[in-house]
Amino acid sequence: MTIAGISLVLILGSVNLVLVLFQVSTGKKWLKINFLWHRRLGLVLLLTAIAHAVLAYLSR
Repeated sequence: MTIAGISLVLILGSVNLVLVLFQVSTGKKWLKINFLWHRRLGLVLLLTAIAHAVLAYLSR
């Protein structure tokens, strides 16, 4: 599956990388945000990682 010629697996992988970097930087207190946002984006990371894994498995 592609969006504008780019694989959805690649897009979700890139989104996951950005979310992981954000989670680490807020957990290490490099970025100051409310814990509620840290928790919400952690759930978004979980959901996008699951979607990324399922699509990567199905595209084999």
